Amino acid sequence: MSDAKPAPHGWLILDKPRGLGSTQAVGMVKRVLRQGGYAKSKVGHGGTLDPLAEGVLPIALGEATKLAGRMLDSDKIYDFTIRFGEETDTLDTEGEVVGRSEKLPSPAEVVAILSQFTGPIEQAPPVYSAIKIDGKRAYDRARAGEEVEMKLRPVTIHALDVVDDSTPGETTLRAHVSKGTYIRSLARDIAHAVGSLGHVTYLRRIKAGPFLENGAIPLDKLEEVAKGAPIEYLLLPLEAGLDDIPALQLDPDSAQAVRQGRVLSELPHTDGLYLARLGQTPVALMELSGGSAKVVRGFNIPDVAE
Repeated sequence: MSDAKPAPHGWLILDKPRGLGSTQAVGMVKRVLRQGGYAKSKVGHGGTLDPLAEGVLPIALGEATKLAGRMLDSDKIYDFTIRFGEETDTLDTEGEVVGRSEKLPSPAEVVAILSQFTGPIEQAPPVYSAIKIDGKRAYDRARAGEEVEMKLRPVTIHALDVVDDSTPGETTLRAHVSKGTYIRSLARDIAHAVGSLGHVTYLRRIKAGPFLENGAIPLDKLEEVAKGAPIEYLLLPLEAGLDDIPALQLDPDSAQAVRQGRVLSELPHTDGLYLARLGQTPVALMELSGGSAKVVRGFNIPDVAE
């Protein structure tokens, strides 16, 4: 379609509602772009959120999809509520109760054990998770009635604090965690540590990498794009996902060389990863070592008019 609007490149930060899967959210963005008259574009997400979870879901468009893997590796912050007294097979409200406990810990008892779960820890992921065991998803094996043994994995809990403990039998916590951390497993293990059982009743991601909940857009805002509203008002630039990476400004000749995959030499910069730009246009992620910069990931984005 020759009169389609140019395919967008950048990030849409969705405030995903409960009940919507991450893959469904990606499908919704694709539909909205199509109905809004945009040229076909790659769309991906920067970190799965369970259907029962809500909050920050970074959606990468166009060339930003090349950075989705970096987003998966980034730290996340979650608010979550543990209800003590019952454990479910899914460790959330969707599953069947598999154990009950009379023990409902006091707020002080919960606070007293949180230090056990701060810093580098090991946790067993939920049986109902997408981890593959011998080529098959753990949740598929569990649903088929198989006994599933989940191996311990190292993760890091950077911070763990009580947000609300005013409801008897429940505690809401805020966790700043490394990639690969399962909040449902954390809730299960906290409950066990206080001599009880528990499961997650509320889970909200409030930060993913550099993206915060106050910048996340609700689905009704997204739907306005399908009706013709310009996506530019909702779109964050590709480099918004690289807030911790310094820029390397290029001239037109060096930008052309980088786009051809050539190495830049005799640069006075310190070693490390850089975002090479021509003006405001991202050209490539480059690794600089000993004055030479090699392309790690090139971006095919039209030059922004100055």
